[in-house]
Amino acid sequence: MRVLILSVTVQKFLRDYLVRIILWLLVTYIIYQYFIHKVDTVPQAMIPSSIAINRGDSTKKNIALVFTAHEFGDGLAFIRETLRDKKIKGSFFFTGDFYRNKNFSGLISQLSRDNNYLGSHSDKHLLYCDWTKRDSLLVTEKEFADDLLNSYRELDNVGIDKKSARYFLPPYEWYNDSIAKWTAKLGFQLINFTAGTRSTADYTYPEMGSRYVSNDTIYQSIINFDKKSSSGLNGFILLVHAGTDPRRKEKFYHQLPQLIDELKNLNYSFVTIDQLFVK
Repeated sequence: MRVLILSVTVQKFLRDYLVRIILWLLVTYIIYQYFIHKVDTVPQAMIPSSIAINRGDSTKKNIALVFTAHEFGDGLAFIRETLRDKKIKGSFFFTGDFYRNKNFSGLISQLSRDNNYLGSHSDKHLLYCDWTKRDSLLVTEKEFADDLLNSYRELDNVGIDKKSARYFLPPYEWYNDSIAKWTAKLGFQLINFTAGTRSTADYTYPEMGSRYVSNDTIYQSIINFDKKSSSGLNGFILLVHAGTDPRRKEKFYHQLPQLIDELKNLNYSFVTIDQLFVK
């Protein structure tokens, strides 16, 4: 009898123990799957790559309007009002010198309150590599890192932390593999404009001679690219300068209201740079 009771007790203990093991394994599996799902939903572009990203998803009709500034910011107020009027957001990449400039501090605060993206364009707008020999660096890794981190200190001063400004657009939009790797090493993602239009030539002025590019030429290059490319302007990073040399009398940013309306009519949506890379 004692043996029978003992046997029943042991069976009950083993059964209860087995149930606990099964429940523990089930809970562990559910937790594991939850965190795996969370990792899978993190945008891939948030994980720094050692190459520069210059376009979003070319199957989606999204465009990121990107504005850079270092020395000039004459178009900033007009650009801000245009974005507000068109009910879209832009992405602004300023140098540390620009963030420190008291003449623009009010507008920078307004851009932030409007929920535009604010990021770094370096601190001192250094030229990282030779114009003709791109693999020839003009800065050391320490000089690069010190300059970039100084710009992020200025971002912090205007209330923008590193986590919300991971994308870095290099000065002159000019870099090489080493710069991309050093950027990733610091935990940031190097980006650049999408090639194919003349939008970045909006800084030129007539005294440059044949290098000068007019507003009309720039505008038509954007529209023509959309017509000729099989993927149009999908996923485009369209760069415009927030200010230009006074010697350029016609300012391309004045064409933005018309350009935005035309692109909207072509069913394009305007997103910030971080939204452009969300999958």
